[in-house]
Amino acid sequence: MAHFTSYDGTTIAFRRLGTGRPLVCLPGGPGRLPDYLGDLGGLTATRELIVPETRGTGASAVPADPATYRRDRLARDVEALRVELGLERLDLLAHSAGGVVGLHYAAAYPERVGRLVLLSPGLFPLGLEITEEQQQEAIRRRSAEPWYEDSRAALEAAGAGDGSAETRHRLMAFFYGRWDEAAQAHARVGFHAGMAAVGAEFYGPGAPDPAELRTALAKVTAPVLLHVGEVEIGPTPQQAAEAVALFPGWQLRVHPGVGHYPWVDDPATFTATMRTFLD
Repeated sequence: MAHFTSYDGTTIAFRRLGTGRPLVCLPGGPGRLPDYLGDLGGLTATRELIVPETRGTGASAVPADPATYRRDRLARDVEALRVELGLERLDLLAHSAGGVVGLHYAAAYPERVGRLVLLSPGLFPLGLEITEEQQQEAIRRRSAEPWYEDSRAALEAAGAGDGSAETRHRLMAFFYGRWDEAAQAHARVGFHAGMAAVGAEFYGPGAPDPAELRTALAKVTAPVLLHVGEVEIGPTPQQAAEAVALFPGWQLRVHPGVGHYPWVDDPATFTATMRTFLD
């Protein structure tokens, strides 16, 4: 485990895995421990993964100001990491809520992005909110699965305020292409009590609004890949297509048969796609 001091004096921990050109990988959650990323399906064979632990989680220090958990302010930690690594430009892979941070990083530091992979990212910063009808349609697509009724009941319970770990685990079936033993084990990795503090500020007011963010992202000249699973319930492939349509030159990859964690569902195809784009 290595450490660096970020812009406000907070100590941030990060891991280095594998060999090759550095690829900074931002975990989701927000605030989920990056253990769940693993080696990203074997991507460590050709790239060195630089994986920070979000401030206030894991071995990273709790900041003096909780407002620094806000999504756009977390992007400043990414810039401090770039400086620590001595890189002129970052190749960046950002997953889920980490993709939200990745969007804000690219908007704030467009000249510092080498290549950007937005992996199943949250798209609300762009003003793209999934409707209830779209959400229900995505959920119903899994209705033939043997776990469907139980997992749908868990989704409803969570929506009604049940925040228990067991309810979360039951609904996680919707986030995988296959709810097998490997997926069920993976679905328990990286969650911890400290995520609540990050989440309480992550979505807070004051970050750039969608119009401002879109204007800033239009200045990004680096290659950008938006990668989503075919059976995602958020972001859906339809949402991803809307996002890519906003920015000429951005690429969209809809990965057949997989969900929110494509390196778990189909690691061979995932790593081949990543290597083609990144290299």
